[in-house]
Amino acid sequence: MCGRYVSRVDAEMELEWNLRGTMPLFSSYNVTPTTEVPIVRLDGERKREGVLLRWGLIPFWANGVPPKYSTINATCERMQTAPSYRGPWKRGQRCLFPVNGFYEWQAVAGQKTKQPWYIRLAGQERFALGGLWDRSRGEDGTVVESCTIVTMPANLLMAEIHNTKKRMPLILPPKAYAAWLAYDNDAAAACIEPYPDAGMEAWPVSTYVNRPANDDPRCCAPTA
Repeated sequence: MCGRYVSRVDAEMELEWNLRGTMPLFSSYNVTPTTEVPIVRLDGERKREGVLLRWGLIPFWANGVPPKYSTINATCERMQTAPSYRGPWKRGQRCLFPVNGFYEWQAVAGQKTKQPWYIRLAGQERFALGGLWDRSRGEDGTVVESCTIVTMPANLLMAEIHNTKKRMPLILPPKAYAAWLAYDNDAAAACIEPYPDAGMEAWPVSTYVNRPANDDPRCCAPTA
């Protein structure tokens, strides 16, 4: 799964990711569910745009009310069939989450508290996680747009870190951005593969990150 991450979005991303218009500036070392987060999707003219959406998908049929179950992650095995995610998948409502890194928690023998780790791509300041987005209208007419991160079975590195459920977010290389965003479900499905663990790096961090209110560089700083 992926329940916390780091995202620092600046103006340089507009050119870097070939966006039309401005990208909402954003900076957080401890992004938490249900907050508004930056994502990239295709607009009505199929051009890339950057917007802020609620993290935690509210299906179009939910009348703008968040489900009682967690929707911050959509497993790749069920996203094409599960009621909450099959709609956006079939409609091609896919998106990219710009991140600098993400956190996972490792169960350690003899310890009650799990050990948090920070994971990022080696040599890359920013990269993308694959996601879905949807739009739901409340009974009062208010429209809520929201999103979810797609997860998949872990590679070897992530299986050691996320050693309970052995999952990881869908990490997309730049060459896959266009296929993931395009309205071609077969091409998007072909993008779902584990990122090579040789291209990733990780280190343990303090339980300081466990508290959502903590949001500064100490969250992802290596432990001494």
